[in-house]
Amino acid sequence: MNPLVAVAAATATAAAAPPAAEAAGLSINFFWVIVAALNFLLFLAIIWRFGFDPIAKILAQRKARIDQGLADAEQARKDRDTGVAERDRVVAEARREANALIATAQKSAQELRDADIAATREELARLHERATADIQAERDRALADLRAQVADLALAAAGKLVGETMTGARQRRLVEEYLHDRDATREGRKN
Repeated sequence: MNPLVAVAAATATAAAAPPAAEAAGLSINFFWVIVAALNFLLFLAIIWRFGFDPIAKILAQRKARIDQGLADAEQARKDRDTGVAERDRVVAEARREANALIATAQKSAQELRDADIAATREELARLHERATADIQAERDRALADLRAQVADLALAAAGKLVGETMTGARQRRLVEEYLHDRDATREGRKN
């Protein structure tokens, strides 16, 4: 039989029964204590079945979501820390590579600058040598022209003084001897 029906029947029977002699003071009716206890247990079972179980399941699901959120947050923190470390490593590597490229470029620029300076110095030395050779050749040509003019003037003056005409070959030989003796005398004075 259903416990609710039994409790309801017992309640109806107790209500129909005439009240017993009331004792003076406080009395405990065990029937109603048992009925109240059965009502409490029945109400507790219904509440447990329809109230506490769903709430417990909802709380368990919520706890699982919170635990998953905390685990995800911890994983995200670890990933962030790993990402920061990786970023720092990549930035440091990029700086090292940039510094190496800058050093290589500076070294190449210095080598190119040194090569240009050396080439310019070589070109200046060649130009100086060529200019010196050109000056020397021009000086020698000017001296040869001057010697020829001096020889012609000396022969003309000597011819007038001596009164005889000298042949061209003889004149040239005398002038060459004179100039050679004069150059030898100059060389002796310089030393």
